[in-house]
Amino acid sequence: MDLQITSYNNRFQIKGNLTKLNIKTFNAHFTNIFDKLDNILLDIESVESIDRSGVMALAKLHNESITKSKRLSIIGLGCKELYEHFKSEESNIVAA
Repeated sequence: MDLQITSYNNRFQIKGNLTKLNIKTFNAHFTNIFDKLDNILLDIESVESIDRSGVMALAKLHNESITKSKRLSIIGLGCKELYEHFKSEESNIVAA
């Protein structure tokens, strides 16, 4: 499934695959988003698959929110790959 991004106010629903093949769509949609909005909510419940590029795009958006002192909330379990990625990152932090 292709990537679909729908929005209502400051809530953005991401559906489909967040992969290298369509990361340009994601980046174009969220480029300079924090210049327009002070807080956004990303719903990733309907993300079917994500690869390293997708995870990096979410991380980039997160870092931008921090540097611009804006609020980014990500809700939904999303796909298994994303959950496993952050679960392994959490384990690495605890072990350090």
